[in-house]
Amino acid sequence: MTAFANPPRSADLPRGARAIRLRPRSIAAIVAVSLAGVVAFGWPLIVDPGSSLGHSTDAPLVFSLLMPLLLAVVLAEISEGGLDVKAIAMLGVLSAVGAALRPIGAGTAGLETVFFLLILGGRVFGAGFGFVLGSTTLFASALITGGVGPWLPFQMLGAAWVGLGAGLLPPLRGRAEIAMLAAWGAVSALLYGVALNLMFWPFTTGLDGELSFVAGAPVVENLHRFLVYSLATSLGWDIGRALTNIVLIALTGRVVLRTLRRAARKAAFEAPVEFTESTPVAG
Repeated sequence: MTAFANPPRSADLPRGARAIRLRPRSIAAIVAVSLAGVVAFGWPLIVDPGSSLGHSTDAPLVFSLLMPLLLAVVLAEISEGGLDVKAIAMLGVLSAVGAALRPIGAGTAGLETVFFLLILGGRVFGAGFGFVLGSTTLFASALITGGVGPWLPFQMLGAAWVGLGAGLLPPLRGRAEIAMLAAWGAVSALLYGVALNLMFWPFTTGLDGELSFVAGAPVVENLHRFLVYSLATSLGWDIGRALTNIVLIALTGRVVLRTLRRAARKAAFEAPVEFTESTPVAG
């Protein structure tokens, strides 16, 4: 008699199973890279005015070189913790779909068609999967659209936070879940825009404008300049991104969630494998 590995039925799957289970070391890595990301995005506001970093606009370039290394460490740590073949396959499919969706909007008037999928994917497959999905989707779309540059690591981390946050939301269902995801889509879209603005701000306004970053100036002064800059230049795009997320999640959320959850049940993530003996065929 031969032993065969049988996946359990969907009804036998543990409730709350995730495509990527975060271990303590993985969580520590995500927290560490997120803290580094906060510094990388917001260094003009948090740097000590008396430090040498406060008097150099080269800091974003330094961070753009460090961020890919930090993200690589996190992805390696997460994959070591249990990124199996089924999770990789699902990650590849959703990353490809997201990369194909992004050029449809291309950011025109804030129409970003990729973030709603990151939110729904993170919601179904968990926070760890959402973090990786955000990074890989933005990286793949940049290769397709030619958007590779020093801004890409910041976009990858920002999208990773969007997917991570979706996986950490409370366990609601039905209309309440759709409303919650739409609200997160709006909030995360605005926060993503603010974060990317911080990365571009020291470069795009020059050195002598009223909205320019002033190296070594007090935090309150630079914060005022940045808020005025954001309101004047990108608020319309950020609102457009937020509205796009709300509309897409409201229209497609229920169907996409049902489809992804069905795929998760069939994939049987984290399900224990049972070995049973085969019954010999007479004859």
